[in-house]
Amino acid sequence: MDFLNSVFVKPFADMVAAPDFLLQVLWEGLVAGVLYALIALGFVLIYKSSRIFNFAQGIMVVFAALTLVGLHEKGVPALLALPLTLLVMYLLAVAVERVVLRPLINQPDMILFMATIGITLFLIGFGEIIFGGENKVMITEALYIPTGSFEFEPFGGFLLIEQKDLTAVVGAGVLVAVLLLFLNKSRIGRAIRALGDDHQAALSVGISLSTIWVIVWFIAGVIALATGIVWGARAGVSFALEVIAYKALPVLMLGGLESVTGAIVGGLAIGILEKLFEIYWGQPLLGGNTESWFAFVLALIVLLFRPQGLFGERIIERV
Repeated sequence: MDFLNSVFVKPFADMVAAPDFLLQVLWEGLVAGVLYALIALGFVLIYKSSRIFNFAQGIMVVFAALTLVGLHEKGVPALLALPLTLLVMYLLAVAVERVVLRPLINQPDMILFMATIGITLFLIGFGEIIFGGENKVMITEALYIPTGSFEFEPFGGFLLIEQKDLTAVVGAGVLVAVLLLFLNKSRIGRAIRALGDDHQAALSVGISLSTIWVIVWFIAGVIALATGIVWGARAGVSFALEVIAYKALPVLMLGGLESVTGAIVGGLAIGILEKLFEIYWGQPLLGGNTESWFAFVLALIVLLFRPQGLFGERIIERV
């Protein structure tokens, strides 16, 4: 009886008793979920256009953030370092397509996946040579990202919202909206979607595979830079940021590997649910630290009933 009370009654009673604290938890979960969704979007776009699971997306986040900070440390103004970093990510996309992907066309998926692991290891070594291995501070103020906070008193309690978190949520929303508009309305966006829907048919009507790969990897680089700025503002810039890419894995399993909508919804769901579980169930019952594994358990449960994810296309095999 005490166990049932601890699991089912007390957590919900605590939510009702302190709605202001619940709002704080939901906000923190929303911010984390937005960042998870951004990382997952990079995976989804590359997979949709090339059927390559890009293991290097995490290190691309780190490399983009380090490039931005490194250029600023060399005396480049922040507002100039930003477009220069985008240029670097474009050159990286061209290099990946020319040196890695083009020679491996029509190779098995496992070979392409191993190639992205090779890209990851190369960027780690190259990044350490260029930028060093020490932690760096994101140039938040130089980018005119506000660092203050808003304080509210809902329900007679206290709610704190960091301005940089609010900027991250708004910026991510704008980025996703522009991306969806690009994919649905532009000629190149429709070509990317065509490759995802029917690879061979898209190639047969003259869509350039190499051009699309460069564009998609560049878009993934833009997303990586946005993610790196936000995460760097919250936790500093270091190669340890690469591990945040692992949180994209349960997001992809939950939302579906080919679904942009799934990446967004899955990221938000995992961010909010893992924070709620950590505060109301994890700390009282399990001693905390549930955020490291909750998302994977949730995704595994979903996969047991829907292997393609919530928004993935159902796989039908005919014998």
